[in-house]
Amino acid sequence: GQTQFVDGRCVRLYGAFQDIDAQMQSELKLQELTQQLQQANEELNRLAMVDGLTQIANRRQFDQVLAQEWERAKRDHTFLTLILCDIDFFKPYNDNYGHPAGDRCLAQVAGILRQVARRSTDLVARYGGEEFALVLPKTTIQGAVSVAKRIQAAIADAQIPHEFSAIADRITLSLGVVCCITQPQQQPDQLIDWADTALYHAKNSGRNTYHLATLPI
Repeated sequence: GQTQFVDGRCVRLYGAFQDIDAQMQSELKLQELTQQLQQANEELNRLAMVDGLTQIANRRQFDQVLAQEWERAKRDHTFLTLILCDIDFFKPYNDNYGHPAGDRCLAQVAGILRQVARRSTDLVARYGGEEFALVLPKTTIQGAVSVAKRIQAAIADAQIPHEFSAIADRITLSLGVVCCITQPQQQPDQLIDWADTALYHAKNSGRNTYHLATLPI
């Protein structure tokens, strides 16, 4: 029909503009809500991968990254290094200084490890309790030993008091180090087993040291 004018205004167009404006406002609001929901989901996913106490990767993220790096190393025929670290005599530390102090110690050690393993591809994770793990892609045996020595030096420099340690008056770490080029028949769990065995040897050797795994031929 014809456009009607009332008081010099186009009523029909004015109503149409109102409808378009309301629709645009609704779409913008929907986009905003969708974006907020996406951000919330991303934050939840991030939190699900981060250890709440130390703010480094948790065991779940460690498992995922190790599996990914294992497959990448197998495909590219490159070295992959895993280091397991254990705080020496941490139970007496917790028992005597208290759990809040123990938590602060864990967070401090995590921060030191993250500073040492500073490449964007390196992963530092809380493996469980007072144990930490470092996944170091494309890292040779020499590189692995270098990182282990830097960890020990950085922990020594931190001078975190531990009067109840049987081997020192400060916090020390024992480390199990394994480096390999992955083989088709092997699985990531084997790398963990080798590093764990190396860590056991480091502890049996008096602690506050690292042991490099000798891999089966």
